Amino acid sequence: MTRTVKCLVAAMLALTFVAAGAMAADDDLFKRAPWYGTVGLNWYQVEGDWEIEPGLGLFGKMGYSLNSWWALEGGLNLMPSLSDRDADKLNTNVEPLDGSTWALRLSADALLHLRNVRNRRIDPFLRAGPALTFYGDKLHHGQVQLGIFGGAGVFYHFNDSWALRADAIVGLQNPSSETIGLIEIGASYRFGAQRQIPPEFLVDVGPGDIDSDGDGLFDRDERLLGTDPYNPDTDGDGLSDGDEVFIYRTDPLNPDTDGDGLSDGAEVLVYGTDPLNPDTDGGGVSDGHEVIEDGTDPLDPADDVQKFTLLIEFDYDKYFIRPQYYQDLEPVVRVLRRDPSVQVTVEGHADRRRRSTREYNQRLSERRARAVADYLVKNSGINPANVTAVGYGFDRPVAPNDTEENMQRNRRTDIFIRR
Repeated sequence: MTRTVKCLVAAMLALTFVAAGAMAADDDLFKRAPWYGTVGLNWYQVEGDWEIEPGLGLFGKMGYSLNSWWALEGGLNLMPSLSDRDADKLNTNVEPLDGSTWALRLSADALLHLRNVRNRRIDPFLRAGPALTFYGDKLHHGQVQLGIFGGAGVFYHFNDSWALRADAIVGLQNPSSETIGLIEIGASYRFGAQRQIPPEFLVDVGPGDIDSDGDGLFDRDERLLGTDPYNPDTDGDGLSDGDEVFIYRTDPLNPDTDGDGLSDGAEVLVYGTDPLNPDTDGGGVSDGHEVIEDGTDPLDPADDVQKFTLLIEFDYDKYFIRPQYYQDLEPVVRVLRRDPSVQVTVEGHADRRRRSTREYNQRLSERRARAVADYLVKNSGINPANVTAVGYGFDRPVAPNDTEENMQRNRRTDIFIRR
């Protein structure tokens, strides 16, 4: 055993003790789905005095996870065409090849993963093991050569099943200890990782539970909720998934649980509003509208503008107000007659159907808002310069577009009056 190999073995043993102290229990994932496979491309590098040039190849691996730290792998590398090296670059006692050749490499490796306990998405590892290489032509160093290899690599996990992988290894091969290098890049798949776990195994908290992203939720519970066990804030709202579930009771898959236009994180961390109540101060205007549109305090009902929400039905693809809705507009007209100096904003909104397009609904909501604004100007005598009409299409729903009743709520006209 060479000095290099001895050092490598000692380093791996030392890291084993560190790993055991960092995590005593194994992740359920590796017990439930221990088998994984990897396929990809490799670059095969040999020393400069060989009869062959370095070349590109294909590889495949099959691995078995003993636990969350250790795995065993068997691999196959095929270099289908390795070009012959020019004769003037060879040693005088080395005969050049007559054309290109091929190589087939069989390997067995032990992998030591160096996972960060809080984030398993990036998964570095060390690897070492023997390899047997067969060449299509007899080389100066032999047609079949045995070697010992060691190196490092990293997985980048997209989820429990799929990952990208990159390896770099180097080793000593054949009795004369020739140095061989190998770089591998491929895609890895863990078999059975997405299999549904029976509920009885998901209720009791045991020593095998882990929280890969450190958000306060175990990975197995995140799989049930649909959140990402490798991302502490799945919906990107500024609150961790665990805080949303256990503290604020908000939806970790929806950045704006109450649909008021402010993200849950902004409501909790910036404005101090209730992420479960679209109108925290009860003044009649949503928190998001107060912050974004009005510039008022969402915690003070006294400064809320006056709001009217009208469910005016227009004919298909039309923006003319039916006479039956004049009575719904009459209270707004009376308010404007009492104080013609107020500022008025008319907002048009649409529902979203299967064939809805953003551009069409945007234009239609603008035209319908303008029709309501024109009616108010004509019947109240307010200065047209004080009235603004704007359309939002289907971008600001107040309910899911899943029933006819909810879609009717979204086909609305909001009128805001500011003194």
